[in-house]
Amino acid sequence: MLSGLTRTTLTLRSSTGAICEKYARFFSDIPATMKAAVVREVGDADALKVENDFPVPELKPGQVLVKNHYAGINFIDTYHRKGLYARDLPFVGGQEGGGIVTAVTDEASAQGISVGDRVAYSVFGSYAQYTAVPAAKILPVPEGVGIDVATACVVQGMTAHYLTASAHANLIQPGEWVLIHGVGGGTCQWAAQMAKIMGYKVIGTGPKGKADVCEALNCDELILLDETPGTAYEDYESVDIVKRVMEVTDGKGVKSVIDGIGKNTVDISIGSLAHRGIFISFGNASGAVPAFPVLRLIGKSAYVTRPKLLDYTTDREELLWRANDIFGWLKEGKLNVSVDTCFPLDEASEGHKYLEAGKSKGKVLYEIP
Repeated sequence: MLSGLTRTTLTLRSSTGAICEKYARFFSDIPATMKAAVVREVGDADALKVENDFPVPELKPGQVLVKNHYAGINFIDTYHRKGLYARDLPFVGGQEGGGIVTAVTDEASAQGISVGDRVAYSVFGSYAQYTAVPAAKILPVPEGVGIDVATACVVQGMTAHYLTASAHANLIQPGEWVLIHGVGGGTCQWAAQMAKIMGYKVIGTGPKGKADVCEALNCDELILLDETPGTAYEDYESVDIVKRVMEVTDGKGVKSVIDGIGKNTVDISIGSLAHRGIFISFGNASGAVPAFPVLRLIGKSAYVTRPKLLDYTTDREELLWRANDIFGWLKEGKLNVSVDTCFPLDEASEGHKYLEAGKSKGKVLYEIP
């Protein structure tokens, strides 16, 4: 149970290592240690182990401390756990959370953040009871939006927003076709809906076992595929997708492909492009995209990009633009967010196994005590 507010002088270390004294406001019963899901050696899902005495992070100038209620589970977290994307060991997993602000520095307070605020964020270390978050990364959660839904928005929602609004570099215009792979999964459920909001015509691919989820997205054309049991992706050889794309687009192809599948879809994605179309590769569900010669693109003068979220939330203005769009669409009923499953943090490894097995039909979260 959180107790009353306290204002005290804290000794803080700046990003340059300098020691300084700052005032901070906080709930007075913040513990010294916490429960966290930690990776000490990279490996399979069982490398993610719950520890009950991990140190609560110390605040640095400009940060706030968030008592997490939920943490989002994303495929990029599994890449960190496996060592595909290197991190310094040990590390607390996750990079998406939501909860209540329990402490603020003066710099954060000056930006309008207060103890007790409902917030969501994306920084490393969210698989824990507490996370220190730079004030610039804090997203206020509006009334009428649950913290669980807000948490689901941060990585998948923001990723879908930049994929549909920015990563295509305006090579697609409203009324033109986009191909989105894996619309039965979390991020691309968002992307399909956002693409429709932005006026694009959407061809979605997805598994037959998630037909109900895929059909609810109202894609202009839906290509249902056989499933690949025990994986997070479909059998992309079960249908001639390029042929179907060309039929739907009168032989022109699509101006943009949003592809989080990776290795198994790279040929399909490039083959489906229209002249001067762009292949946006943002994930590796079936494995990393193998290297290919740039001359492959010459036939259609095509483009390819491999973006990441951090480069599309470079400052607070851009962050809030994306967040305000997403929260606004949620409140207007234009976006439907599906929280598939909440695992208790004590079952951290099970959450990763569930996601990697392709079982989810929406967002997967940890609920944190």
